[in-house]
Amino acid sequence: MAHRILGLALLVILAPVLAAAPAGAQTPGVTPTEIKIGHTNPYSGPASAYGTIGKALDAYFKKVSAEGGINGRKINFVTLDDGYSPPKTVEMVRQLVEQDQVAFVFNTLGTPTNSAIHKYLNQEKVPQLFVATGATKWGDPQNFPWTMGWQPTYQTEGKIYAQYVLKNVKDPKIGILYQNDDYGKDYVKGLKDGPGDTAKKPNVPEPSTRGTGPTTEHPNR
Repeated sequence: MAHRILGLALLVILAPVLAAAPAGAQTPGVTPTEIKIGHTNPYSGPASAYGTIGKALDAYFKKVSAEGGINGRKINFVTLDDGYSPPKTVEMVRQLVEQDQVAFVFNTLGTPTNSAIHKYLNQEKVPQLFVATGATKWGDPQNFPWTMGWQPTYQTEGKIYAQYVLKNVKDPKIGILYQNDDYGKDYVKGLKDGPGDTAKKPNVPEPSTRGTGPTTEHPNR
């Protein structure tokens, strides 16, 4: 259902824009019969469970095209496997922009992967729409006007978790094992901000490293 809502939100944005565009206007990835959308997702590797998102989006866009598309234009959804690896994401997104000539990239998944393509897409003025990550950095239209976030921020989630613990657990002690990038650090900030002045700061262990096997942390160092 969430992916259907996401797809609908995109259609609401695109429909009036395309309807208002001059017939002879040339936009990369947009022809009188087609809209080409780029996307990356981890269909392989340690985060491959998230591949379901890309498959669901692909199925929804095929449904939209089968029903007539957007103002008569069918959707060509080009989704590539980046394995949740930032260098691979850069390679795949450059292919989408420079070879496939997509109109924009949509719902690319992951904080570290989107961070790797953030500056490139803004320099190329290619819209980076509804990124599938809740890092706060995506809400910066002054410096990155071509990037648009989508989901509630990780800081907001962290605050909610902390407030819930304070309300429901007697004398709580909170330890945090977090991913050492904007994804993890935003959660840590939210968890620290959530209790406010009424609680002690959470016990924060050493950072973990994403994409590796299980590690032993040392929370008391």
